[in-house]
Amino acid sequence: MRLVPIECVKPNSIIGKTLYDSDGRVLVREGVTLSEGVISKIKNINILSIYIIDEYSSEEIEDIIKPELRQKAIITIKEAFSNINRLTVADKFSKKETVYFENIENMAENLIENILSNRNILLSLVDIRSMDNYIYSHSVNVAVISLIIGITLKLPKKQLQHLCIGALLHDVGKSFIPKEILMKEEELTPEETLILKQHSTLGYKYLSDSYNLSAHSKVIALQHHERCDGLGYPNGLTNGEINILSKIVSIANAYDELSSGRPNKKAMFPSDVLEYLMSNAGKIFDYDIVITFCKIVIPFSKGTLVELSTGDIAVVQETLPNFPLRPIVKILRSTDSNMINKEVNLIDEISTVITSIKYEL
Repeated sequence: MRLVPIECVKPNSIIGKTLYDSDGRVLVREGVTLSEGVISKIKNINILSIYIIDEYSSEEIEDIIKPELRQKAIITIKEAFSNINRLTVADKFSKKETVYFENIENMAENLIENILSNRNILLSLVDIRSMDNYIYSHSVNVAVISLIIGITLKLPKKQLQHLCIGALLHDVGKSFIPKEILMKEEELTPEETLILKQHSTLGYKYLSDSYNLSAHSKVIALQHHERCDGLGYPNGLTNGEINILSKIVSIANAYDELSSGRPNKKAMFPSDVLEYLMSNAGKIFDYDIVITFCKIVIPFSKGTLVELSTGDIAVVQETLPNFPLRPIVKILRSTDSNMINKEVNLIDEISTVITSIKYEL
């Protein structure tokens, strides 16, 4: 299967992954043949891309966490974030507030166990997100990416727990930012940008004044936009002053935002995202953590149709560890008939690169 923007999906396509609505209910089950009407309904609930099965890619792409666990995690975050502003002063430290944090702690434990039980530690995200649930899906993705980085760095389990809880809550301060700013499709004004930047201090203050979370988890909400060169916010910290867990979440946050897109920005090309991270290693991001991350990420999932710098169209067959931008591909269309159906390992073809993702031949 392969991920295709909803505007490129044609009637009679077969959906490869079950779609859920914003409340976690099944909308369209995998294996269903899509009619024009169903495609229109998917567009109307702001789902930008879906997985389809076709002659180019029929094999399943496995998520690193179980689909039902991902949906449960999204709903857990949504319930917590959506109710924060509704809590009264009397609710502080009460069972009403505590239950949300207990659910998040339990979810963090489930995510850790699920990922640790997965033999394949390479990162290939397969979530299908609705823009209506953007913040919640993003929080779960950042937690998953952060955990994979933490596991690769061989962090002890206690630190993984702090990391996962902090990653799930890193954007909790956005609950206090006006929705018209969070979901604005146009570029933010300088004044709106300043308001948005307050989310890190607002989130940290809320967590500090509320539930008895670990300081290691709380500080992630405060520091995930700090930069190693001291040009980040809110406190302009430099490399040695930033908590390692915050450094991990900073990279996971940037990768998910840039590769998945945001309400006011389109997704970047996968290789451009990695090049952005690598070019800013040691400046925005921790150098060693970026190098580790770039060895475990799969920017072009198996089944992705790509155009090569040779002009050939190919389908990704496999990505080898340490070489995320140089997968093995099978040529589907070429001006050289001898190349059709030939497998090419881009590690061996240094002059050939992937130039774009294609959605049809």
